[in-house]
Amino acid sequence: MGRAAEMTGTTAGFLRALGEQGVITPLRSGGGHRRFSRYQLRIAMRARDLVDQGTPIEAACRIIILEDQLEEALRINEQLRRQDSASDI
Repeated sequence: MGRAAEMTGTTAGFLRALGEQGVITPLRSGGGHRRFSRYQLRIAMRARDLVDQGTPIEAACRIIILEDQLEEALRINEQLRRQDSASDI
């Protein structure tokens, strides 16, 4: 946890808060230590940026969740467009 906090420029408490908000869910090692993926570390840095700009952590977490949902919807939409274009040929 300390290493992840150091890498993201946050605190262990901040990372725990992101977990409580459901934005990140780190895996656990055999010894019970949290293990963060690179993606989760990027999410934590995005949240830190939003909080540094004055956004409350709850709102920052909601923004991140909505950004992720939008990105996924756009990806699916593009995939469906490609499939539709391929079926027109």
